[in-house]
Amino acid sequence: MTRLFAVIGLGRFGYSVAETLVEKGCEVLAIDREEAKIQAISDIATFAVQCDATDERALKAVSTQNVDVAVVSIGENIEASILIVQTLTEMGVKSIIAKAVTHTHGKILSNLGVTEMIYPERDAAIRLAHRLVSPKVLEYLELAPGYSIEEVTVPDRFSGMSIEESKIRELHHLNVIGIKKQVNRMIKGQLKKEDTFNFTPSPGDMIEKGDVLVMIGKEHDLDRFSNSE
Repeated sequence: MTRLFAVIGLGRFGYSVAETLVEKGCEVLAIDREEAKIQAISDIATFAVQCDATDERALKAVSTQNVDVAVVSIGENIEASILIVQTLTEMGVKSIIAKAVTHTHGKILSNLGVTEMIYPERDAAIRLAHRLVSPKVLEYLELAPGYSIEEVTVPDRFSGMSIEESKIRELHHLNVIGIKKQVNRMIKGQLKKEDTFNFTPSPGDMIEKGDVLVMIGKEHDLDRFSNSE
């Protein structure tokens, strides 16, 4: 059964959420008060409606109460965000995901019954800080406090070793859960570099300079590994 999502607020964040949900085969009710944003997404979303989402009657008129999940991607206008979440809760929407811009904003939304809070700017800032402090870190994802997944370029000293020979698990207490490589392939008569991803690495798999290791572990172990020479 296809799930129906409401995405309220069609800035860059909301538009991307709606677009990706449609690509994944979901039905999307896209809502914004600005006509231009509705026109921009009208060819993508299942339903695109221009209305004031702080107005309960307007939301009921487009059957927002029937969605499986509502994503409130209005963050900058904190008052509107709070009013919309409160209205959705009173309408009986059981799963609400909301964008928050500050801790206080998020706390208020949580008290109103939001299922999950998203802090896009904070999360982007954290990822950037990790990359600035550890240039070898290409991507960072926090799993739980103190634990994360990171993409790290292979240190020169491990080039030409197998995963087992590198002793990453024994010495650094980290698990390699993927290896990204660039390989040369002949495509239409031309030699081109192509990215490959090994998502089931075995102890005997080789790692080379230029590869990217996807690793999971404690943040202090990941920091020590990525900053070591």
